[in-house]
Amino acid sequence: MFGIINFEVFVITAILLNLTPGPDTMYIISRSISQGTKAGVYSALGITSGSIVHTLLAAFGLSIILMNSTLLFNTIKIVGAVYLAYLGIRMLIVKKTTVPEQALVQKMPHRKMFLQGLITNVTNPKVALFFIALIPQFISLENTSPLPFIVLGLTFCLTGGIWGLFVANFSSLSTNKLRGNSRIQLVLNKLTGIVFIAMSIKLLQTKATQ
Repeated sequence: MFGIINFEVFVITAILLNLTPGPDTMYIISRSISQGTKAGVYSALGITSGSIVHTLLAAFGLSIILMNSTLLFNTIKIVGAVYLAYLGIRMLIVKKTTVPEQALVQKMPHRKMFLQGLITNVTNPKVALFFIALIPQFISLENTSPLPFIVLGLTFCLTGGIWGLFVANFSSLSTNKLRGNSRIQLVLNKLTGIVFIAMSIKLLQTKATQ
């Protein structure tokens, strides 16, 4: 079908890989714990959209260019790392507030939450490496169309998106009472900041050849 082979195996593989904790999952958990369900959900949707971008880039060969250009690879990697570090530092230096958690979440536009997740994923060249390494294994060698790559990529994005939404809701609900305490909320924000900075350092260690 569409030049795809072992589709069932791919779906199982995609689900298992999405269930494995990684930078995207940690990002969603951190956002959900520190800022609530909406922040986690919109971050998850942003990350899923970023994966769709990677799917299209890989399908039409643009990711190959990225992998073969050390300058471009490092530029995107540094931009992503700096952005994550910026978000982390902002959360570390935030001052104690007595404003209720729900009010804080509502002040951050949904579009901003979405864009942060999108940028975090798109500026991670390791995701491009992953798509190029995994998906071709499930496409017939005789195929010359980008369609099977797109179908498989979107399938992976769908399973990842569902998992991300589950993680966002579960993380938020399980820590809802904690966020009601302003002191604990401050600690959660700082812990989230530390996670973002750690993610930026990990991203900087990514190499074009794995």
